[in-house]
Amino acid sequence: MGVKDFFRDLLYMKDILVVVLTPIILIPFLVVGDSSEAKCAYCVIIMAIFWITEALPIAVTSLLPVFLFPMVGLLTVKETAQRYINDTNMLFIGGLIVAAAIEHWNIHKRIALRILLLVGAEARWIMLGLMAPTWFLSMWISNTATTAMMVPIANAILLQLKDTEQKFKKGIDNEAVELEDVNVSEKPPIENENASNGNLKNETNPNVYIETEKDKTKVNFDDIPDNVLEDDDDPAFRRLCKCLTLSIAYSANVGGIGSLTGTGPNLVMKGQLDIVYEKYEISESPITFASWMGFGVPLSFTLVIIVWIWLQFFFLRCKGCCQDKNSDKSIRVKAVIRTEYEKLGPISFGQGAIMGHFIVLAILWITRDMGGEYGWGSLFQKGYVKDGVPAIFIATMLFIFPSNLPQVFCLRPNGKRAPLKPLMSWKAAVEKVPWGVVFLLGGGFAMAYASEKSGLSAWVGEKLTVLDYLSPWVLNLVLCYIVAAMTEVTSNTATCTLMMPILANLAVHLQQSPIYLMFPTAIATSFAFMLPVATPPNAVVFSYGYVRVIDMVMSGFILNIVCVLLLIGFSESLGDKLFDFHNIPAEILKTYNISST
Repeated sequence: MGVKDFFRDLLYMKDILVVVLTPIILIPFLVVGDSSEAKCAYCVIIMAIFWITEALPIAVTSLLPVFLFPMVGLLTVKETAQRYINDTNMLFIGGLIVAAAIEHWNIHKRIALRILLLVGAEARWIMLGLMAPTWFLSMWISNTATTAMMVPIANAILLQLKDTEQKFKKGIDNEAVELEDVNVSEKPPIENENASNGNLKNETNPNVYIETEKDKTKVNFDDIPDNVLEDDDDPAFRRLCKCLTLSIAYSANVGGIGSLTGTGPNLVMKGQLDIVYEKYEISESPITFASWMGFGVPLSFTLVIIVWIWLQFFFLRCKGCCQDKNSDKSIRVKAVIRTEYEKLGPISFGQGAIMGHFIVLAILWITRDMGGEYGWGSLFQKGYVKDGVPAIFIATMLFIFPSNLPQVFCLRPNGKRAPLKPLMSWKAAVEKVPWGVVFLLGGGFAMAYASEKSGLSAWVGEKLTVLDYLSPWVLNLVLCYIVAAMTEVTSNTATCTLMMPILANLAVHLQQSPIYLMFPTAIATSFAFMLPVATPPNAVVFSYGYVRVIDMVMSGFILNIVCVLLLIGFSESLGDKLFDFHNIPAEILKTYNISST
């Protein structure tokens, strides 16, 4: 066997080798440093390596503390297991179930298409029409699901733009077609004809026709190719393809910042902050759904506008962006969107009920704690009701609320009853809810608790105080850039999980509130614009073949720099007013002074 074959075999076995060899190589931590800090470091480094290499599925790695911590004598299995489910996990599970119901009833697509119908047909407005629903929906449902739903819509629009361009180039006379009534549909191909009965054959995809009012049928987008690009396509059209698809991925990443349940790192930060506050016996966390949205929505809105402007400048280059709203191309694009929206039909009773539950949940989250004694949470015993309560309550209601109007009493026609089904079934919840993320959160909370109890976080925080010569905002800026760079190659949630306990203790040692370093760095994990592996939305867009890695790197690099600068600016202004970043809580200061003397 040659050297090349040997290394190929090692690469073939890399996952097994990482899982087997990592715990063995790190054994000196247990032998040489017989302390709780060393034991915790041993477990944390193993988990970090497994998370970074993904030798095991990320959710499976999150279960390692259940047997690692008891085996090394760090925590009992009871102490470890208790950390896997807390109020933050309940908030996340409730939010995931409601999001799954929205996706199950196709409400996200209805919202997206409705917004697209309202915008113009110019390239920049089409892009904004794709970004706006992606940004909004990503606050509430999975970023990946939102992206996967939006890209095919963008693909259908691109197909019509390309088809029209080709027809103009070939000099096809379109004047006889009543464009105001144009629709897209699928019909069997007609041999040896480019037009028949007023139906124009699509040169790109022979099974897709442009129809007149004489023969309207519904669109079938299944036959639209995943990638409409060809080798001889115009460079401007190629740039438009890249621009529209990247805008969807980037707005999904930015949209997750807007709400507490928008993305995993937000909840990791809140959960680990709760652990820190529990340690110092502080009853109320400054992070609520309302306070997060007070910061997150203005920031994410600003960022999505910047992404929109930057992508126009980078890809469209202010050329070919404007066109007559009554042009053939504009009307065809609107026809595609209108036809797909009409396929959804009128809003059903079940869809209306889902939207009603979602609106009620959002109102309950926002109004639970509005500062001081305001908010419905003050009606209950202090500390008993948190954001997880309305989340699980509304999620539970979905399993009993009927999906169609109950046919009882005077509503029963001809004495017959249709089967009464709930809005959500448990089978649908199991299939659509990403339960692995729940384990990831739980594993992170267990690791954070072990780091606190063992003293590892405090030890690392003390070592990092060599950076105290930097101004606090400069240190925050540096940390956010480091985290944003890390998340380009590692899981956002895993990165946040590893960093939060360390940053909490570093902030305390620097006489700042723990949230001061935790909050911006948690948000910075969402600034993953440069690589396909950085986030699932990036990977979804990359899989369509419009974008090369270099396109993502060149457009995303500037966004990473600008977004972090804006994040720090918002933190030092709006964030400081909402969360009082620079004033360390009295309970922490008292404990810190006692332990320091």
